[in-house]
Amino acid sequence: MSEAEMGRWRRDTYDPAVRRSPERLPSFATESGIPVDPLHGPGDADTPERIGFPGEYPFTRGIQPTMYRGRLWTMRQYAGFSTPEETNARFRYLLSQGQNGLSVAFDLPTQTGYDPDHEMALGEVGKVGVSIASLADMEALLDGIPLGGVTTSMTINATAPVLLALYLAVAKRQGVPFDQVGGTVQNDVLKEYIARGTHIYPPAASLRLATDIFRYCAERVPRWNAISVSGYHMREAGATAPQEIAFTIANGIAYVQAAVDTGMDVDTLGPRLSFFFAAHNNLFEEAAKFRAARRMWARVMRERFGARDPRSLMLRFHTQTAGVTLQAQQPEVNVARTTVQALAAVLGGTQSLHVNSKDEALGLPTEESARLALRTQQVLAHESGVTETVDPLAGSWYVEQLTDRLEALATAYVARIEQAGGAVAAIEAGYQRQEIEDAAYAHLRAVESGERVIVGVNAYQTEERVDIVGMRLDPEAARRQIERLRRVRRERDVAVTRKALARLADAANDPRANTMPAILECVESYATLGEVCDVLRGVWGTA
Repeated sequence: MSEAEMGRWRRDTYDPAVRRSPERLPSFATESGIPVDPLHGPGDADTPERIGFPGEYPFTRGIQPTMYRGRLWTMRQYAGFSTPEETNARFRYLLSQGQNGLSVAFDLPTQTGYDPDHEMALGEVGKVGVSIASLADMEALLDGIPLGGVTTSMTINATAPVLLALYLAVAKRQGVPFDQVGGTVQNDVLKEYIARGTHIYPPAASLRLATDIFRYCAERVPRWNAISVSGYHMREAGATAPQEIAFTIANGIAYVQAAVDTGMDVDTLGPRLSFFFAAHNNLFEEAAKFRAARRMWARVMRERFGARDPRSLMLRFHTQTAGVTLQAQQPEVNVARTTVQALAAVLGGTQSLHVNSKDEALGLPTEESARLALRTQQVLAHESGVTETVDPLAGSWYVEQLTDRLEALATAYVARIEQAGGAVAAIEAGYQRQEIEDAAYAHLRAVESGERVIVGVNAYQTEERVDIVGMRLDPEAARRQIERLRRVRRERDVAVTRKALARLADAANDPRANTMPAILECVESYATLGEVCDVLRGVWGTA
């Protein structure tokens, strides 16, 4: 099909049809506003060199030659609420239902470095995740779960070094060597300044902690992904698909540069970098987004940082379906939304996946809805047929054009960030935050005007009463957490704990030192999360 033939079809067939019966919209565009033509042909696809083959640079079509024909993605349902014991029970249930990786959500006090009895924790203990304040809590969270046989993802950023140290301390008690411990710690504090706000220290200190984790894991925990550079939360805040790619890549550049500046070899860090993206409703835009991100990162690592190990060029990523798209109205429709989003992630070549539950717009997911979300992944894996071929979207001129357009838009954003002095300087100037706020406002106006249809919200509404009963937390859970915390403080050797905290202060004051060994010593002495963070606040201050 030549461009001349495409032109003939449009002139002789398409345009007359539109004149007879106008299309339902004056123009069509993706969720991010990229125009969608009525038909695509060979002229819309890029050169074969830019598309390549699966498992080969530039990895547009996937990082593995066999993709899901060889191994399915990791089904990693995010969970965490109330006490460690209750979350442990949910983990065991999900593992019994076929989940093959853990993913931990922490409550806000844990994310921001406060113990559950601190005044800043009042009313928040165990609400949006599990409360973890000491080694006793982490032991209860992981009770009966062999850390040598399961990988764990921990969504934690400002306090990532402390939670990683607690996890390693439990592994040590289980007799699991550190070189056999596998998983991921998010450790992406830069996006906290942009989109979430759970940062603690100034950006330079936060980068110091991030790179301390990089170096420690490279030396001691080689199977651990030391960072998951996250676009997800920026997308949740309102970023478009090109912004999600660009701001994530720009933050990734900042982390790699910070590691290289400490003397780390890029090919030591590169293979253990991972990424975290959202999957939204526009199936083809989302699949193309993942393809564009892979291609951009491969080029960044090879051309900017001189990486030579092919594994350093591979953008490995976890996907979570988009929480912001879940609706409280007609919540059963959320099953359809998350299925489309999960399919986009699989078509885009994700390495692991979480599917949101239908009732999450109303509260924490029940056991039943969490099981249905896991079953959605299993149906895609075993019944849909999309795992049978390495690249199901191969030959789609539309997808290739979307990939190119997304890459071009994201590359332009990255260039503007570089011109501003890099991700940290742009964050300090408020650039990314302002761009995201503008995009979120544009989306809101489109929904309010009806230009963008949200089923059950501004179209196809019903008067039916929502009858989903969400999960209810035990009101006594916070009290039990505080009681355990106080018991830990009573029973520990206070002198040992104080010495460990003093050594941490010394390490934090020495820019050449790695803080991770001192943090591990602190948590093994039963210093609490809040105590460790207070030491670091005392050295570096807060942002």
